[in-house]
Amino acid sequence: MSDLSQHQFITRLKISNVIKHRSFLEILYETSRRLIIGNEKNLMIGFCPLASGSKGNCIYLGTDHTKILIDAGLSAKAIISKLSEINVNIAEIDAILITHEHTDHIQGLRTLAYKYGIPVLANQETAKAIVEIFRDCPKFKIFSTGETFEFGNLEIHPFSIQHDTLDPVAFTIRHESLKLGFCTDLGFVTSLVQNHLMNCDYLYVEANHQPSMVHASPRPMVYKQRVLGRSGHLSNEACGNLLSHVYSPRLKHVHLAHLSSECNSPETALSVIGEILKSKGINLDMCVAPQNKISKAIYF
Repeated sequence: MSDLSQHQFITRLKISNVIKHRSFLEILYETSRRLIIGNEKNLMIGFCPLASGSKGNCIYLGTDHTKILIDAGLSAKAIISKLSEINVNIAEIDAILITHEHTDHIQGLRTLAYKYGIPVLANQETAKAIVEIFRDCPKFKIFSTGETFEFGNLEIHPFSIQHDTLDPVAFTIRHESLKLGFCTDLGFVTSLVQNHLMNCDYLYVEANHQPSMVHASPRPMVYKQRVLGRSGHLSNEACGNLLSHVYSPRLKHVHLAHLSSECNSPETALSVIGEILKSKGINLDMCVAPQNKISKAIYF
């Protein structure tokens, strides 16, 4: 064997060993990932609000093929910890769907997007705002507000809401025969909102405040005007009226979300909204999505 051919042989042998080594690592990674997510008994198929309120918002939604977060308003550490409570590993999350750029919806996004490489689904204006805030650009997948798109085996429709950000959205999400609605951070219910939330199986809707409690609070007047304004947050009464309008026998459960810790209470929200529904002859299964612990999980 000549020196040249010997050199070529050694080089090829080294390359071959590297390829085999990489293949082994890839197989090991995939096997480990399957051990984490492949046990059907441990899969969280459904959705579960991980936190809801002005201190941070995040919802997990998962099917047998696709797992996403809606917003990432807690620290990455807190999100990972709360996911573990429902037997979900951060490695399973395929994307993070963003409603708008306020801190209580994107606090943990930077770490999840950069450290874990999770794609971010947002509209163009929200993506621009996030880049301005982060001074860097995560891996975005841009959607257009008002246009339905598919992600995995989810059909997602983002629609416009009234809030004090650049292009805030709520979502309806379809999976097989199920339709889910996620709608918070809006100061006013438009006919567009009502139309999109019709015929849902499950709803996650804002019941932020009781107006009398806002007026009685020691908060500054500028805060009160913002919360009560058409680009602020939804009151208990407005939430009750929305639910009475979109109700159908198909609706199985409602999470009341984004409650103010100072200007509302779970008891007040459930009572006020319950009375409105009762006056319309509607009996709905409802719960409050809390700030400091995970909510009731809905399994599909």
